[in-house]
Amino acid sequence: MAAQPPRPVGERSMGSPREAARAPARSPAWASTQARTPGAALAVQRESPESGLQEHYSNLCMEKSQKINPFILHILQKVDEEIKKGLAAGITLNIAGNNRLVPVERVTGEDFWILSKILKNCLYINGLDVGYNLLCDVGAYYATKLLQKQLNLIYLNLMFNDIGPEGGELIAKVLHNRTLKYLRMTGNKIENKGGMFFAAMLQINSSLEKLDLGDCDLGMQSVIAFATVLTRNQAIKAINLNRPILYGEQEESTVHVGRMLKENHCLVALHMCKHDIKNSGIQQLCDALYLNSSLRYLDVSCNKITHDGMVYLADVLKSNTTLEVIDLSFNRIENAGANYLSETLTSHNRSLKALSVVSNNIEGEGLVALSQSMKTNLAFSHIYIWGNKFDEATCVAYSHLIQMGRLKPDNTDVEPFVVDGRVYLAEVSNGLKKHYYWTSTYGESYDHSSNAGFALVPVGQQP
Repeated sequence: MAAQPPRPVGERSMGSPREAARAPARSPAWASTQARTPGAALAVQRESPESGLQEHYSNLCMEKSQKINPFILHILQKVDEEIKKGLAAGITLNIAGNNRLVPVERVTGEDFWILSKILKNCLYINGLDVGYNLLCDVGAYYATKLLQKQLNLIYLNLMFNDIGPEGGELIAKVLHNRTLKYLRMTGNKIENKGGMFFAAMLQINSSLEKLDLGDCDLGMQSVIAFATVLTRNQAIKAINLNRPILYGEQEESTVHVGRMLKENHCLVALHMCKHDIKNSGIQQLCDALYLNSSLRYLDVSCNKITHDGMVYLADVLKSNTTLEVIDLSFNRIENAGANYLSETLTSHNRSLKALSVVSNNIEGEGLVALSQSMKTNLAFSHIYIWGNKFDEATCVAYSHLIQMGRLKPDNTDVEPFVVDGRVYLAEVSNGLKKHYYWTSTYGESYDHSSNAGFALVPVGQQP
């Protein structure tokens, strides 16, 4: 057969996953200009699982006339080295396209076709990260094939892969009865249609513990569907519904989520960033938290909550003993809101461990009040304040907390320094979820200081 001409990076070789399903044997993109020999075919057929993944991948690319992706080859070589050292149990294969430490050629749907054929028999691999690549709906189709064959896979990261509603539908349907525990679909525009399929899946699935659908362009209908389903689902421990596409001022989605929290006693972490939540919305959530005894991590960052909303939150924290992490970043609680929280944390609450009030237009008085709470409340160990207005009293207060050992440097996002005898605060790269969208260029990508929220409430984390 004549070789196919090369295709642009990311172009699909098939019009849709359904076309892929009808013609699974068709050679996808980038056919090699080198013809296969009968001897090579025989060698591939005799490939054993014990042979190295790197060799297996190279041979399979030759058999299927697929261009070898050097990034995949490099990662598989590293895995082979780990296996030779006897570290073959519970490996997470990291082929994320945003890796800045090695040269990256982004993985396409056709590349993933070959990769899925290799991984389906690798029982020692229980995690796969292919985020920030170019899988598209074709790659989603082959991800479903992998999930059907690889029953040891408990973590799958598909974030930002240009997967649309059609690919979302395929993945949701294959999860009706699987062993997967943590799925990241972040940034794939599955829209309201795809969201409805995932909500339907949660009516049946009893193994998935953590689902991330942030930045997926979910609509009001699908957000309400998730809230409805979660009143019954007993498996999901953490869900991320960040940044849906909502219209209207009635905060219907928040009302339904509040009702869900009154009945659900399994959910541990709830992320509702960019939900356009106002004071009436946070009131709905706080009313539910009087009855909820399981939620430990509440993320309502990037909303429109003001100091009036803090009245409800401060009040519920007087009696709620399960909330450990609250993210209020990028709201407008100001000094009054900080004072409400400080009073509760000083006199009543002894369960909250971490609070983020980044960029909330808080001035010196409110920040100093929160620092005073840390002196009397020993359970309150993490606080993030960058982006507010620091006066000298604020800088001195937090410098004193750090110097006396009450506030550990890894548990805050500021660091004191002195110029001409005056104390100032500088920003450091710590936070509740600093590495949610990106990975660091050095050191550990998932260290506790940068992702304190996930460290304090470790639900369905990657292996």
